[in-house]
Amino acid sequence: LIVIFLYIAVFILGSLWGSFSNVCIYRLPLGGNVVTNRSKCKNCKKLIQWFDNIPFISYFILKGKCRKCGSRIEFQYFIVELITALGFVIAFYIFGISITTLLFFILITFFVIIYFIDFNHFIIPNELTFPLMFIGFIKSFDPNIYNYIFPNYINSLIGGIVGYLIIWTIIFLYKKIKNKEGMGLGDAKLLSAIGFWFGWISIPFILFFSSFIALSFAIPSLIKKSKTMSSKIPFGPYLIFGCVLYLVMFKQIIIFLN
Repeated sequence: LIVIFLYIAVFILGSLWGSFSNVCIYRLPLGGNVVTNRSKCKNCKKLIQWFDNIPFISYFILKGKCRKCGSRIEFQYFIVELITALGFVIAFYIFGISITTLLFFILITFFVIIYFIDFNHFIIPNELTFPLMFIGFIKSFDPNIYNYIFPNYINSLIGGIVGYLIIWTIIFLYKKIKNKEGMGLGDAKLLSAIGFWFGWISIPFILFFSSFIALSFAIPSLIKKSKTMSSKIPFGPYLIFGCVLYLVMFKQIIIFLN
């Protein structure tokens, strides 16, 4: 019974952080305050009352519409809360009550916010990547965390530097050859943050996985001619997918390397 209660509590905690993630996803690209200002309807600009802002429940009660003006509430709000809540539950199931679980709670929240901001706006704010870099490096000094996945501070530092330099080099060479911008430095900072979190050994696998997934999605669009080779594509979400895939396949990768 206690275990069930803990899982329910973790799910609720995840959904609350998912709700906060929605605030960040909407306001950060606009330069808005994510802490003090209360939420408003995008259409009628009326303040949203607390009872209309309860994760999952309010969405169903309101049938996905604003109580004041009846305008549609984007389904993305529900999806963000659900992904974050499920992510928290999965992390808790794997690592239990531990510092590692707390770290993954933080990482999941940042990843969800970055994914949707980059997907919608083609930017990755420094307000997200810089703290993620800092946390990723600082945690590497703690000997009590699950270091089977997390590297020591030397591998973490190398991972952060290598992650940034690889994307920066790609950007530099593309600009020299094509004489125009390709990827953004936000992608370099994100891969650097991932390198700080999981060490230099994760970088080649994450780059391979993310590039493969990106190509898998891009090729059908190129064939249909709905996109061209010069079309803008947010690479941040693919880096996140690649990182998740790396973590899922981590044990197999270590066995392969040994």
